[in-house]
Amino acid sequence: MPNIKQQKKRMRLAVKQRLRNRQVKSSIHTLFRKLETSLAGDDPAATALVATELTSSIDKAVSKGVLHANNAAHKKSRAARMVAGHTA
Repeated sequence: MPNIKQQKKRMRLAVKQRLRNRQVKSSIHTLFRKLETSLAGDDPAATALVATELTSSIDKAVSKGVLHANNAAHKKSRAARMVAGHTA
């Protein structure tokens, strides 16, 4: 346990940040699963909606510092390949 006041505060903040990061990452995983199910359901409107929602949430995660920009690009590319591979 830290003795210094600033380090105690950093520990409190780290807990909040860890919870926020985990929630955001979990929601991104959930959106990937929704995208897979919408692709299986053959509903192009739902697939487009989920894909745009997924892309938007990934971009928001980058802006908040939850994801690294390269990791976000990888996830967005993966989603685009899933959609393109299903339509081809």
